[in-house]
Amino acid sequence: KKNIKPNDSLHHRTTARWLTGGIQRFFFFWFLISSSHFCPPPNSTHDWVGPPDRLSNLRPVIFFVPKNESELEKKLRKLRAETQEWNQRFWANQNLTFLKEKEDFILARLKSLGLGERDEEGHKRTLNAEEMSHFYRDFLTKNLEKHTSYNREWYKRNFTITFLMAEVTLQRAWEKLGRKKKMA
Repeated sequence: KKNIKPNDSLHHRTTARWLTGGIQRFFFFWFLISSSHFCPPPNSTHDWVGPPDRLSNLRPVIFFVPKNESELEKKLRKLRAETQEWNQRFWANQNLTFLKEKEDFILARLKSLGLGERDEEGHKRTLNAEEMSHFYRDFLTKNLEKHTSYNREWYKRNFTITFLMAEVTLQRAWEKLGRKKKMA
């Protein structure tokens, strides 16, 4: 089977924008992202939801394109795909930032306690829930504006998608009504 990737060219172009930290890091993450794809059957007539992405933890969707797609349906499908890509980029970037800052926090706290990264048996040291609660609180506080902005944009996009879905439903109903009148 040939593997199908949602928004293939857009997917790889936008990946380069949100990943930072050098060309090697880019290709490492590009491999991780591009290897998490799935393949719906070619004769499918529905949207397909894939397995969770390794970085964002979101499930990618391959949107069905009907043969006689109207301009309004096309606009809706493209907005949904664009919103999915935007959401994917945000959460992949947010999760990478979270993991890096969490690791830095743990290492700094262990160092301040005079402990190494590993214990005597070679196991990676961890902090207890109370110690980690300081990191979680600080991370959420530091990213409050970013999350608020994300939520605002998410609501705008989803309201627009819902409105377009209603328009498409009405358009289809009018078309069916028109066909019934022609037949009568």
